[in-house]
Amino acid sequence: MSAPIELPRWADLALVPAISVAAAFVVAGLVVIGIGENPLTVTRILVTGSLGSADAIGFTLYYATNFIFTGLAVAVAFHAGLFNIGGEGQATLAGVGVSLACLNLPFLPAPLLIPAGILAGAAFGAVWAMIPGWLQATRGSHVVITTIMFNFIAATLIVYLLVNVIGRPGSMSPETSEFPVNAHIPTIRAVLGAFGIDQPSTPLNLSLLLALAAAFGVWLLIYRSRLGYAIRTVGAAPGAALYAGISPGRIVVVAMTISGALAGGLAVNELMGAQHRMVLGFTAGYGFVGIAVALMGRSHPAGIVLAALLFGALYQGGAELAFETPTITRDMVVVIGGVLILFAGALEGLFRRFVARSLAFAGRRVKEA
Repeated sequence: MSAPIELPRWADLALVPAISVAAAFVVAGLVVIGIGENPLTVTRILVTGSLGSADAIGFTLYYATNFIFTGLAVAVAFHAGLFNIGGEGQATLAGVGVSLACLNLPFLPAPLLIPAGILAGAAFGAVWAMIPGWLQATRGSHVVITTIMFNFIAATLIVYLLVNVIGRPGSMSPETSEFPVNAHIPTIRAVLGAFGIDQPSTPLNLSLLLALAAAFGVWLLIYRSRLGYAIRTVGAAPGAALYAGISPGRIVVVAMTISGALAGGLAVNELMGAQHRMVLGFTAGYGFVGIAVALMGRSHPAGIVLAALLFGALYQGGAELAFETPTITRDMVVVIGGVLILFAGALEGLFRRFVARSLAFAGRRVKEA
């Protein structure tokens, strides 16, 4: 077994991910050439489609909001040595909590109903994630297996609930009734419009600010609190944590609970901020992409925000690319995302070794000079 590769923190958090992204886009460019398209043209469409107008930026930030929440959810579990891949199920159950609060408390004013919906979503997501954490802590059930199975359980449960319990009466579609207006999170367009700033209509809403606040809160939790120190200690060395008086089982449950609450932010953005009702499949795979976001962001909140912006740009730019270039379908954009995940995750060691050798060589040259 080779010794771990030590890098300066700035290189580990910024340089290695940047090289991974650059290499991924080079490989994606070769794929584009292979199907007969110009990679420079494709890149131009991808960039302008995601960042070239206020409308495009709005959609990019809207998608990025979902990825910030799911990336943070995965990252908190990572720090505790856990691989939470149940973000889809946790967000689905969070949607149930959001819907129950919004549909059953319509008499509350917006300043009360919106926080109630957010808290209900966080609570339902937290409980759904806490159960696999508790099973691992007390019964030895591996959290990877249980969170996978809980995704399937959530997917089945939500169909039953939408059809038989909370679905809109008389509707042929599995969805709830429209949420009351006072449960709608204001859009960025409406907020800026109040100050006389005209913006195009996009689903971007104030959930973006909630996601950024969550990122800052996770940074405070992980790096500036006793609980965060305990989480990182359990993740790095459970035996040492136990010797220091920290209960690994308790930390596993707490970390998974926090992780599930953060995944609930996806339901808040989608249901209260954009769709204003609960529909089947609203999670749309965002929970799984959150794994890639956390990997690329090195489980650091700042890195997760940047990685979320990248994947948000890919989602929005990819839609424009599929429209402008028929030979490149949305499946091709998924391939590009998969290449990014491959280079940011499986091939990370290759780039870390390259960066370590390059920095060592540069250091020797400086000393010789």
